[in-house]
Amino acid sequence: MILIIQIQSIPFHYFEFVKPIEDILKTIDASFSSIHYKQLSNQDIKRAEKIIIAGTSLKDNSYLSDVEKFSWIKDCKIPILGICGGMQILAACFDERIIKGQEIGLHAINFSTEFLGEKDDVEVYELHNYYVKPSYFEVVASSKKYPQIIVHPQKPFYGILFHPEVRNKSMIAHFINEI
Repeated sequence: MILIIQIQSIPFHYFEFVKPIEDILKTIDASFSSIHYKQLSNQDIKRAEKIIIAGTSLKDNSYLSDVEKFSWIKDCKIPILGICGGMQILAACFDERIIKGQEIGLHAINFSTEFLGEKDDVEVYELHNYYVKPSYFEVVASSKKYPQIIVHPQKPFYGILFHPEVRNKSMIAHFINEI
């Protein structure tokens, strides 16, 4: 079972940031459960085979003041994909710096190595006010401004700053089927 963790504080943002991920999982017949991080239990985490931490809107950053609720990530052994705010949460759990920096719209990113079925130059959809300046995680793709994809050096933890659920849906399917 795939666990989708919601981080939005405004309920209708579910339709923009979580439902598209659920729709992708439905198209590949993946079993999933979707729950907000404030209702997340240890049982939910134990049942999961993989975890996706979904993103949220530009003005919705309350999750950054709740990073301690994600302390379980450090001990987690299953694959985690953090999207946008989810990437920031993953990074914050390992004391990486979260820095103000905005990108909105379509941008080209460059992959230093193949990742989740993508490589070379790819156009992605960006919608963020913060980015991660990694010192521990490895950067595998960047835009002209910011790191776009980070990978934990020892665990199957992946952070994506852009929104693959909008324009690069195959990356989510690749995470479910190949990682």
